[in-house]
Amino acid sequence: MTAACAILDAGVEPEALLADLASGLRQGSVVPYLGPGLAQQMDADAAPSPVPATPEALAEFFAGKVALPRRAKGNAWASAQHIESYKHRATLSAWMAEAFQPPVAPTALHAHLAALDLPLIVDSWYDGAMRTALAAHGDTWGEVQGITRAGIGEDRWYRFYDAGGAEVHRAQAADWTTLLYKPHGGALPARNFLISDADYVEVLTEIDIQTPIPEVVKDRRRDRAFLFIGCRFHDQLLRTYARQVTKRSGARHYAIVDPAALTRNEVKFLSAQGLTPIALPLARAVEILRDAA
Repeated sequence: MTAACAILDAGVEPEALLADLASGLRQGSVVPYLGPGLAQQMDADAAPSPVPATPEALAEFFAGKVALPRRAKGNAWASAQHIESYKHRATLSAWMAEAFQPPVAPTALHAHLAALDLPLIVDSWYDGAMRTALAAHGDTWGEVQGITRAGIGEDRWYRFYDAGGAEVHRAQAADWTTLLYKPHGGALPARNFLISDADYVEVLTEIDIQTPIPEVVKDRRRDRAFLFIGCRFHDQLLRTYARQVTKRSGARHYAIVDPAALTRNEVKFLSAQGLTPIALPLARAVEILRDAA
C-alpha cells in the first residue's frame, strides 16, 4: 500500500463525509479554504480559467515576459523575485495586474458559499471570483487582504475593504456578516500582491507567532473546522500558510484531494496536520457541497 493509499484508507465514505461537511458549512461551523484549483476547468462544459490557475501557470506567465534563470523557472515566487530584483517592483505589480485582469466568473460553489452568509471564507488565490459572488449576494460582507510591506513605509500586514471596494478601518469588520480573507492579496480592489520571495521574508519570520494574521480572522476561526477546496500542498509556502491560518481553530480539518496527484510531501503534510483527505473529483465534490440536503 502506498503512503497516499494509507492515509485515504480510513474507512470513511468520502461522499457521506462531504455531505456532513456541507451541513457544517450551512451551520457556519466549517470554514471553506479556497485554492486556485476551484476556478480551473472541472468538467467538459466549463470554460478554462482566463487567469493563471496554479502557481506553476503563473510562473509560465512570467516566463513569457522575461528570460528567467533556471532556478526560478516553474516557481512563481522565485520568478517574481527575479523580476522585482532586475526589472523593478512596479514592473512586477503591473505584470501581476495584467495576469489577473480578466474577470473570473464565479463557479456554482462560489455562488453557493456567498449565499450561506458564512462567518469566514479564506481565498488563497489572486482572482476576484469569490468577491464577485459575494457582491452579487449583497453588501453585508467585507474583505481583508495581506499586503506587501516592501517599500510602503507602513507598519501594517493587511488592509480592510468594504463591499464597495473602499479601504476602511479594521473596526468595521466586526459588523460584517461574512469576512473574506485573502492572505496573499488580490487583484481587486486595489492590486495588493504578496508574490515575491522578498514579500514573504517578514511574513514567514512572524507568522509562527501569528502577527501577520488579522485578529478578526483569529476570532472567526475559533472552534471551527476548515475544508480545503481546490488546494495543493506541494510547496513549502502553501503548507506554511495552510498550517498557520488554521492554527488554534477546530480540532479536525479536511481536504478534497486527487490521490494520484499527491506528492510525498503532501502526504506527509496531511498526516502531520491530521488533515482528513477526501478523495473525490473536484467537480463531484462541488456538486455534493452545493446540493446536499
